[in-house]
Amino acid sequence: MFSFPLQQPVAIFLLVLLIILLGPLLFRRLKIPQIVGLILAGIAVGPYGFNLLDRDASFRIFGEVGILYIMFLAAVEIDMYHLRKYLKKGIIYGLLSFILPMLFGIFGSRYAFGVDWTTSVLIASMYASHTLVSYPTVSKFGLSTQRAAVVAVCGTIVAVLLALLALAQVVTVHLRGAFVWVDVLRLIGLMGVYALVVGYSFPWLTRKFFKQNNESVSQFIFILALVFIASLLAKLIGLEAILGAFYAGLVLNRMIPDRSSLMRNIRFVGNAIFIPYFLMGVGMLINVGVILKGWNVAWVAVNMTAVALFAKWLAAYGAMKIFGFSSVDRQLMFGLSSGKAAATIAATMIGFEYGMLSEDVMNGAVVMILFCCIVSSVTTESASKKIRLALSAEDLSHEDLGRGEFARQLVAISNPLTAAGLMKLAIFMRAKENTSEITALFVRTNDDTAMKAMGRNALRDAVQVGENAEMAVKSVERFDINVASALNNVGKEENSTDIIIGLHRKSNIVDSFYGSMIEQLLRATHKMIFMSRCFVPLNTVNRIFTVVPENAEFETGFQLWIMRIANLGAQIGAKLIILAYSGTIEYMKSALEDGGYEVRYEFRTMSSWDDFILLSGEIKEEDILTVIAARKGSLSYSSDLENMPGFLGKHFSRHNLMIVYPKQF
Repeated sequence: MFSFPLQQPVAIFLLVLLIILLGPLLFRRLKIPQIVGLILAGIAVGPYGFNLLDRDASFRIFGEVGILYIMFLAAVEIDMYHLRKYLKKGIIYGLLSFILPMLFGIFGSRYAFGVDWTTSVLIASMYASHTLVSYPTVSKFGLSTQRAAVVAVCGTIVAVLLALLALAQVVTVHLRGAFVWVDVLRLIGLMGVYALVVGYSFPWLTRKFFKQNNESVSQFIFILALVFIASLLAKLIGLEAILGAFYAGLVLNRMIPDRSSLMRNIRFVGNAIFIPYFLMGVGMLINVGVILKGWNVAWVAVNMTAVALFAKWLAAYGAMKIFGFSSVDRQLMFGLSSGKAAATIAATMIGFEYGMLSEDVMNGAVVMILFCCIVSSVTTESASKKIRLALSAEDLSHEDLGRGEFARQLVAISNPLTAAGLMKLAIFMRAKENTSEITALFVRTNDDTAMKAMGRNALRDAVQVGENAEMAVKSVERFDINVASALNNVGKEENSTDIIIGLHRKSNIVDSFYGSMIEQLLRATHKMIFMSRCFVPLNTVNRIFTVVPENAEFETGFQLWIMRIANLGAQIGAKLIILAYSGTIEYMKSALEDGGYEVRYEFRTMSSWDDFILLSGEIKEEDILTVIAARKGSLSYSSDLENMPGFLGKHFSRHNLMIVYPKQF
C-alpha cells in the first residue's frame, strides 16, 4: 500500500505533523536547537536522506509561505517605538552587513575559485544576503524589542535589498554585456510607488474591515491576504516577495497589538505549520553527500562557509564597537544575520541556471546554507538565553522600584456589544509584566430573564477576550440594589485599583451626560474610574488626545493614570497628544521619562479651557479624546470641570471618548 517517497496526501501530512510534534521532544533531549533539528529532520526524510518524502508542491508552497511568515512576523513584532529609536543604527548595520561580505566575497571568490568578476559579484551577493531563519527563537524568548534584535532585523532588510539589487544587475550584465542604469532607476521609481500605495491603502482597508468585522478568524484571513498581496506586488516590480511581506508587517504593525487574539492566531498558525514546513523544506534541498564527491566540493564548501560567517561576524563586531553594544548584543546580531535561506537559494539557482556557477560551486553553496543555518540557530539561542537571564535578574533587582502600582481592574460588563471593547481597553492599559487577574462584573438589579441572558453572554465574551490575550479573568455575576453599590462593594472585595465602565448614553433630553449610576459611583468610591465610549476598534486608533486640568500633578493618582494612558498608547502604537497647563507639563515629562514608557508623545500648552474646544476640529475618526477629570473638592477641581459634561455633550458627541477620574484619598 505504501511506497517511498510517500505519495498519499494523508500519509505525507501525517508524517510531517509527527515530526513537528515529536521532533522538539527529541531535539531537547539531544540539546539541539529546534530550528536546527527541523532542518536536520528535512535532510533525513528528504530525497537526499532516507527518501521518505519528496519535495513536492506542498513543500514548495508551504515553504514559500513559511519564509514570508517569518519576515512578516519579524515586522509585526517590532515595537515601532524601538524601530524609530534604532532605525539609524539598523541602516548602518545593514550597510556593514552588505559591504563587508561583498568585499570579501568578490576578491575571495576571484582568487580562491578562479572565476570571472561577474561570477565573483554573484557569489558575494550570496554572502551579503541573509535570512532571519533563527528569528522564531528571539520571538520565543520575548526579545523582539531588544536593541540588538531590532537593529539586526532592520539591517536584514537593508542587506537583502542591496544584495538582490546586486544580483539583478549581475544577471543583466551577464545577459546584455553591460550595466544598465535605466533598469536601476526604473526599479527605484517602482519601489517608491509601491511603498506609497501599500503604505496608504493597507491601513485604510484594514480600518474599514475591522470596523465591520471583529471576528478574529476573519481578521486573520484578511491580514494574511494583505501580506500575500504585498508580496505578489513586490515580485511583480522586480523585488523578492520576502521584502513585500516585511513591509506589509511594518505597515500593519500598529493594527495588531501584542495582546490581542489576532496576534495570538498569527503566532499560532506560523509556529504550528508554516515555519516548520519552511525549515524542513530547506533541509530537503541539502545534499550533504556532495562533499564526498571530491575534495574540490569540500574545499569550495569550507571556503564559502568560512568567508560568509567571518564577514557577518566582522559586521556584527564593527557594529558593536560603533554603537557601544555589549558582546551578547553582538552575538545576537551575528546569530540573526548569519542564517542563509531564501535569497541565497534564489541566487544559487539563478547563477546555475545561467551557467555562471559550476556544479561544484552550486553544491558548495548548498552545504554553506546548511552550516550557516546551524551556526545561526545555535548562536541565536545561546545569546537569547543570556539576554533573557540578564533581564530576569534585572527585573528581580528592581522589583521594589516599579513605575507605579500594577492595575487590578474591575470591568463592568452588561452588553455583549461593548464587553469585548471594554476588556481590550483594560488589557491594553496594563503593563506587559502585569499578570494580575481582571474581574469582569455583571450586575443585575432584578430577575428579568432577558437581562440575565444578555449579561451572561457579555460575561462569556469578556472571559474569551481575556483567554485570547492569555490573561486570567474572574467572572462575577452579582445581584444588588444598584450598579454603583455593586461596583463599590466588589471593588473592595477584589482590592481593585481601577474601575472601567462604558460611558452612559443619554436616553432623553433631561438625562444627564453621565447618568445617575456614574454620579452615584463617583460619590461612593475614590478608586480610579475610566469611562469609555469608542466607536472604532482600539487597534485602529492613531492618536490619544489627553486634556489635563490645572494642578493635576498634586492628585494622589497622578502617576497611575499616566501609567495607564502611556501603556495604552504603547500597546496600540498610538501617539499621545497632551494638552496641559505649563506647570503640569513639567511633572508629566518627568513621569514619562522616569517610567521609561515606549510611547511617542507631544505636549501642547493650554492657557484656558477655551483651548479645549479647538481640539474638536483636530480630532479625527481614528483618534480618542481622553479627559482627565476631578471629583468635587479635589485639588485639581475647578468650575471649568463642573461644566465639562455639557461641554463634551455639545462639542464631542461623535468622538471616541474616555473620561478618567484619578484615584484620590
